[in-house]
Amino acid sequence: MELGIGMFGDLNVKPNGEIQATGERLKELIEEIKLMDETGIDFYGIGEHHRADYAVSSPEIILAAAATVTRRIKLGSAVSVLSSSDPVKLYQSFATIDQLSNGRAELMAGRGSFIESYPLFGYNLDDYDDLFEEKLDLLQQINQTQRITWKGKFRPPLNNQLILPRAVHDHLNIWVAVGGTPESVVRAARHGLPVMFAIIGGDPSQFAPLFKYYKELYQEFGHDMKKFKVGVHMHSFFGEDSQQTADAYYPLYSAQMNRVGSSRGWPPYQKKQYEIGRSAKGHLIIGDVNQAIDKILHMHELFGLTRFSAHMDVGGPSHASLMKSIEIYGTKIAPKVRAELLG
Repeated sequence: MELGIGMFGDLNVKPNGEIQATGERLKELIEEIKLMDETGIDFYGIGEHHRADYAVSSPEIILAAAATVTRRIKLGSAVSVLSSSDPVKLYQSFATIDQLSNGRAELMAGRGSFIESYPLFGYNLDDYDDLFEEKLDLLQQINQTQRITWKGKFRPPLNNQLILPRAVHDHLNIWVAVGGTPESVVRAARHGLPVMFAIIGGDPSQFAPLFKYYKELYQEFGHDMKKFKVGVHMHSFFGEDSQQTADAYYPLYSAQMNRVGSSRGWPPYQKKQYEIGRSAKGHLIIGDVNQAIDKILHMHELFGLTRFSAHMDVGGPSHASLMKSIEIYGTKIAPKVRAELLG
């Protein structure tokens, strides 16, 4: 099982509402990715957002910069909002990163958990599902064929068009991010694409039927089980002392939950939700080394994972605390998880 880190590039927001400078956070991200590479983290993913509380609107730019200061870590998006992007340009950007990094680039396609990109780039939310379906199909064709003849509803047609540059080995690793809908699982299985499930609430075991459904469909569609990949993305943060880590992180985490929730009609985030989430059957992996190891191994046992992604910057924790969390994950948690899985 691969062990990696996902981030959204959250900006630190002070109690008085002052927001961290974007440039400062971007420079911090590069230092953090470099440390991930040095400590043996398998992959890194950065999200695309178009909001005041996030620093990154173009994951590919961050990943291109990271490619020049890393040697082995896989570099991907988490996610690229495919529905409001041009698949041709998106493929070209990630193929360029793949060339820069000697084949370490990945693209994770999703519809996005926020909707700002749709009006920003001139798309109608009424086309939410159709946009993703059509663009995923085109992206897949581009990844499989250098010359494309294609016609769709939301983009000008392509007539024997050569798409360059090509990814290393003429193949780009593409994942699909899904929430909790069977329709998303069917789509990914039909295309034979790896799936990353975002488990950011409730009891993770409730997702077990979706994992089972995806695996069954993947086989039914005739795909090679040797290429089967499935992962989870979970809010995580690590420290030396479990309670001290949780207590220090709670104000930042709850503030971000409330910023997001205010636009979605959620009630104020409560400490009880946080503690339930941190419990053995919860969706949060926030605490010390042993807690993290136990919970990650439990996720592997529950779902048969090939990948675990720790989403580590929710709420914009300080750069120093993120560097410490990354160091603990890479040097103490990941080696023990790998050892346990090897038996």
